[in-house]
Amino acid sequence: GLPFRETVIRIGSDPFLQDFARMRKRPVMDYSFLDKCFLAIEPKTWKCVNELLGQYGVAEDMVHANVIRADTTVVESNIHHPTDASLLWDTWRVTSRLLKQARGLVPGCCPHRLHDRKLKRLYLYVIRYMPSKSASRQRTVKASFRTLIERTKWIVAVAEEFCAIQAGSRGHSALVAVALQLKAYLPAMKTVVATARRAQVDGETVPAVERVFSLFEQHTELIKRGRRHKPVEFGHKVLLCESAEKFITDYEVYEKQEADCDLTESVIKRHEKLFGERPEVLAADKGFCPAEAKFNELAEQIDTLAIPRRMRDFMDKVLAHWQAFRAGIEGTISGLKRAFRLIRCFFRGFRSFDAAVGLGVFCHNLIVLAKHEPG
Repeated sequence: GLPFRETVIRIGSDPFLQDFARMRKRPVMDYSFLDKCFLAIEPKTWKCVNELLGQYGVAEDMVHANVIRADTTVVESNIHHPTDASLLWDTWRVTSRLLKQARGLVPGCCPHRLHDRKLKRLYLYVIRYMPSKSASRQRTVKASFRTLIERTKWIVAVAEEFCAIQAGSRGHSALVAVALQLKAYLPAMKTVVATARRAQVDGETVPAVERVFSLFEQHTELIKRGRRHKPVEFGHKVLLCESAEKFITDYEVYEKQEADCDLTESVIKRHEKLFGERPEVLAADKGFCPAEAKFNELAEQIDTLAIPRRMRDFMDKVLAHWQAFRAGIEGTISGLKRAFRLIRCFFRGFRSFDAAVGLGVFCHNLIVLAKHEPG
């Protein structure tokens, strides 16, 4: 769970780790080399490695996959809390920075004046006085918000014009690179401006699926899980299935979130594909309970489908026993987030996000197998 910089320092100062890495009497690698190695491994590779590790554990009788428990959690993206004002300011400062960078390469490519300080003062005024209950202050804030939206819309139009000009020219290669970088942000920037206008000027309630929550991690989703201390989270939903030995037999990172009740059937099918047979017991919380017809269909496929449908189901001793067993996966989730840094993913892009979860699961499973290895 260490960052790459600390990992390199630890290896360089420990002869045992140098022997383990076959690097004794050789220069220690740079931390950026570890980053490149991580990026070279695809998410599907981590998934295959974890599947092979699970099959090995079952073959060596260290893992018993006939009884499993399932739950979902959220791994957060590395973004600040998004608001309309903060996203508008992000749009302005990123566009302004790239246009000024282009102007430094070719002075005449962007003739417009970019007033960063004025926009920042406007943004700070909006976020400072938006909670005010004064009617006159609220009118001023709304007028400032309109100005912030209009100026951000203007700079996005300037950026779009700049990208169009550079796309049709064969000029400075560094200038073209800046234009390509700016072009990658443009769709998200337009969405930010449009949703801010709809929400703050027109008074609409904009659905989460139509919003962008970060210019830098555009794949991020808003997820509500009903937690009192954190009602909304920004990241991706992750499904985990584990055995009684706390070995994670299966995991899935969802780019687009799905309801827990729609995942129950896929958990059983994937388990059968991995281990050649359906689990005898599947324990999960109430959120995994599908519609009555589907529940009855799944209950016929396995011996015990330990998913409560209503509160009085907990009076049943068998179900209460398996629900106590299900609670054990909460400790695994906590360990993944604390020990393997899966509370927040610091890699950029969904591909690296998925791979980071696979790496955390792989490290966890290695430790579990080491504890259960005979002798």
